[in-house]
Amino acid sequence: MDFSYDIIALLFLVAGLAGFIDAIAGGGGLLTVPALLAAGVPPTQALATNKLQGAFGSFSASLYFVRNGLVNLSQMRNAIGCTFVGSAIGAELVQRIEAGVLTSLIPVLLVCISLYFLLAPQAGKGGGAPKLSDNAFALTIGAGVGFYDGFFGPGAGSLFTVGFVVIAQLGLVEATARTKVFNFTSNFAALLFFIFAGLPVWEIGLVMAVGGFLGARIGARVVVTKGRKLIRPMVVIISMVMAIKLLLEQHPQWFQ
Repeated sequence: MDFSYDIIALLFLVAGLAGFIDAIAGGGGLLTVPALLAAGVPPTQALATNKLQGAFGSFSASLYFVRNGLVNLSQMRNAIGCTFVGSAIGAELVQRIEAGVLTSLIPVLLVCISLYFLLAPQAGKGGGAPKLSDNAFALTIGAGVGFYDGFFGPGAGSLFTVGFVVIAQLGLVEATARTKVFNFTSNFAALLFFIFAGLPVWEIGLVMAVGGFLGARIGARVVVTKGRKLIRPMVVIISMVMAIKLLLEQHPQWFQ
């Protein structure tokens, strides 16, 4: 594939904005996947290339949160392992079975997440007792959402975040920080399968990766400085936008 410098520069900027948004509330793929498709990248390669650039963005945000003491990787090692395995299984199965059930269910879950954060003013303040042990959380949220991210993907960050808030009883800032570690883990696991299949378009994927890395670093810094005041409305908005986008794709007749 040959891409003009204008298209490459535009994809770099889109990836930067997506990385910024993704570090705060998830949903960066809402920008990058359509941009890749509009640039003429075939759908399967667009998804693979998006995982490539997204892995760099989620790594950038994760690294920032770890360095600022919001994430202790040693405490999360079981959950990271379960997320990796779940995503790898999902990435393998998506090539073999129909994803229709998940594509129909996820907009409903995203609307529920939006309503939860919108209507529950105490959501994300943290401080309560966890509802599951660390190992049980790793096996359910880590492996479950990791599987979904490898299998389909949209809204995985929101699902991780609400799991940390509702089940682990964390504050929104800490939940967002841990979410990015899980996002990187699942992105990396799925990316490995795409690389083995030769699907990523490296010449634009790596350029977008630089943009996503820089954007995610800025977004992670905003999470640390602005905290819950910004994250809560962003999660509501991004989750609703993703739900509407998915419904538009699945049921266009509803919006005519």
